[in-house]
Amino acid sequence: MTVEHIDTLVIGAGQAGVAMSEHLSKLEVPHIVLERDRIAERWRTGRWDSLVANGPAWHDRFPGLEFEDVDDDAFAAKERVADYFVEYAEKFKAPIRTGVAVTKVSRNTKQSGFIIETSAGVIHASRVVTATGPFQRPVIPPIAPQDSPLHQIHSADYRNPKQLPDGAVLVVGAGSSGVQIADELRAAGKKVYLSVGAHDRPPRAYRNRDFVWWLGVLGEWDAAELKPGAEHVTIAVSGAKGGHTIDFRKLANQGITLTGLTESFVDGKVTFQGNLVENIARGDANYLSLLDAADAYIARNNLDLPEEPQARHVHPEPDCMTHPIRELDLAATGIHSVIWATGFAVDYSWMDVAAFDDTGKPQHQRGVSTEPGIYFIGLPWQSRRGSSFIWGVWHDAKYVADHIETQRSYLKYRDPSQR
Repeated sequence: MTVEHIDTLVIGAGQAGVAMSEHLSKLEVPHIVLERDRIAERWRTGRWDSLVANGPAWHDRFPGLEFEDVDDDAFAAKERVADYFVEYAEKFKAPIRTGVAVTKVSRNTKQSGFIIETSAGVIHASRVVTATGPFQRPVIPPIAPQDSPLHQIHSADYRNPKQLPDGAVLVVGAGSSGVQIADELRAAGKKVYLSVGAHDRPPRAYRNRDFVWWLGVLGEWDAAELKPGAEHVTIAVSGAKGGHTIDFRKLANQGITLTGLTESFVDGKVTFQGNLVENIARGDANYLSLLDAADAYIARNNLDLPEEPQARHVHPEPDCMTHPIRELDLAATGIHSVIWATGFAVDYSWMDVAAFDDTGKPQHQRGVSTEPGIYFIGLPWQSRRGSSFIWGVWHDAKYVADHIETQRSYLKYRDPSQR
């Protein structure tokens, strides 16, 4: 059997894999990128139909290519984002092979490097970069009812309101995905209940600048680690409908019923924690803190940006906040569907290398793993807060590529006494 040899193998051709390939190409590192589907497939088929980028086009892109057909301040539709990465890969002739699935990566015990088993054969590589991202396995919490007539899907499987049966819907999780899906269902005429947990709630824009601009000038994108206690805090922000600030009181006044964190499903009833008001107050505090920081920055730098007093307007408290719901009878309320917008977990069970902790999470520093020769790219907080965004993964990839080239240069060393 013929075995292919390559210096560096990149697994995955989403935004992380494309960025990685660009930097390796610039450094003339021999490499190939394997992708089991199409380039940026998760953007095309891994989310709901109306999804758009969460950042404006001037920000959510790589440095080497603009969205020529999307206004700088607009939010590119998911198909357009996928096409963008195809265009970007073609720009530097990325050595991407689509339709090739990687089934196993293991250390080569007979020589240096790794053995990669794929659907197209075996490859030996000196280095492996895993660019499969953080959205590998949808997570549905153990409280989900078993053997229930409820129609239950994860947000990863939601496409549009037409796929749901008649009746009310409970959306569990109020990050970007949960909020946008809940609002879309409400607009489609569904009765919607939205379970709200701890979250950050930045303004979509403030004083004529998008929140991504504010996080940049305030240095927030460069935060190196999560603040203690924020490990499970989602971010409620949306680029839908041209971009708007998420306001839970406004959503409630438009017809969405808010509840606290979902607690249990027992005997046809769903119970909620009594923390709705607390969770919304915490989101409000996050929102106001960014407004305060922005105002201070404007004053300190004498910027001529328009005042926006209406940004601090607070909508009336809806009944679901003044009288929080602790329990719902599913039959009585007509809830026939549950959408779990409860995030994702990584799955590296196909990697037989010493690069993970006891829980299966990658052990790394800025993408350089504890297993020499194994790298990761595209992880949240890989190097900083900005790692989750398209432009952030591009910069993380540059760091990893530079590290690979440095290691290659060491291996080229020749002992003077042996010359």
